[in-house]
Amino acid sequence: MTDQDRAAPPEDLPLFDGPEFKADSPARFAELRRKAPVHRARFADGFTGWVVVDPAVAREALTHPGLMKDPVRAGLVSRQEYSRDALFSGNMLTADPPDHTRLRKLVAGAFTPRSAVRLRPRIQEICDELLDGIAPLGEADLVESYTRVLPMTVISELLGVPEERRADFQHWSNQGLGNIPGADSAEGMVLLRRYLAELLEEKRRDPDDALLSALSRVRDEDDGRLSDDELLGTSVLLVIAGHETTVNLLGNALDALLRDPAQADLLRADPDLLPGAVEEFLRHDAPVEFTPGRFAAEDVRLGGELIRRGDVVTVALGSANHGASPGDGAVLDVTRRDARHLSFGHGIHYCLGAPLARAEGEIGLRSVLERLPDMELAAPQQPTPRLPAGIMRGPTSLPVRFTPR
Repeated sequence: MTDQDRAAPPEDLPLFDGPEFKADSPARFAELRRKAPVHRARFADGFTGWVVVDPAVAREALTHPGLMKDPVRAGLVSRQEYSRDALFSGNMLTADPPDHTRLRKLVAGAFTPRSAVRLRPRIQEICDELLDGIAPLGEADLVESYTRVLPMTVISELLGVPEERRADFQHWSNQGLGNIPGADSAEGMVLLRRYLAELLEEKRRDPDDALLSALSRVRDEDDGRLSDDELLGTSVLLVIAGHETTVNLLGNALDALLRDPAQADLLRADPDLLPGAVEEFLRHDAPVEFTPGRFAAEDVRLGGELIRRGDVVTVALGSANHGASPGDGAVLDVTRRDARHLSFGHGIHYCLGAPLARAEGEIGLRSVLERLPDMELAAPQQPTPRLPAGIMRGPTSLPVRFTPR
């Protein structure tokens, strides 16, 4: 990277999350890894900064003390400025210790491996109910009728979100993450936060045994553990992170299996392969393609590049899962052992919901493979339509046909 590259105007930097890039991002990432581990880039929302594409440098960036989630703690802006401009603030994802530690502890108990085990029977029930409606039809869009609905139902029941508002939640979440072309992402986040604020007030007046009521009780104890802004920010994070990753995990996995039926046959013949296969799907095609930005609190040397104080760094998880060794290539192998990946992050910000996502991935895939044994793509010659923008990677539609049952 040259000084001229650093001085290049934003419009001359490569656009990392535009439709052209995201339509074939694995090939684009492979090309970028061959050139350098870190690249200057721009994103569709106007953000410019650095993108890490190399596995080793990605791990370094995800744990570097000089790269902070909170620009206030990094000394870059005032709390008033950040609170006014950052709609996705006040939660553990955008916090650094000690705030991150405190916020994470408040919800950690709901997302332990043991909690995921307790939820497995209900996850299976939801899968069965969805497939009971799909199986007699002979055709379906698996994204619309299955991969979007399963995770949203699970997280909504866990949080206490009414069934009649879940479609709104799905839409606002997608809009807020920039997944809907032409839609105002800030507006989506405003609508989501507004409704959640109303729902939290309802939970205060009429509590139940769901997680949002529990968080409201923590706030009302008034012991300083949770502010109003943090209560709302944490609730927003739980809604979005609690289902978006799994939507795309399931969608990417099903797309891969439909395009490589031999891999699906291996899983049908030996369902015990599924836990390891879920890790392979996460490695092969990361559902979260880019991390939210980190702010350089000081000058940082990363992958041979000097990251100046105030610069923003994001990690391309979709790239960092590849290229660590010549043998880890782009080929999907559901029998692969120890499919190492960074799809749930690394370090103190490792995804709290990973056990739940793994359980939903395993049960969701097993169920659809068993119930629709001869499913195939309705238009296999057509490329899979994918999210055209944003930090997520997943199909927007997955039409299939099968023998009605």
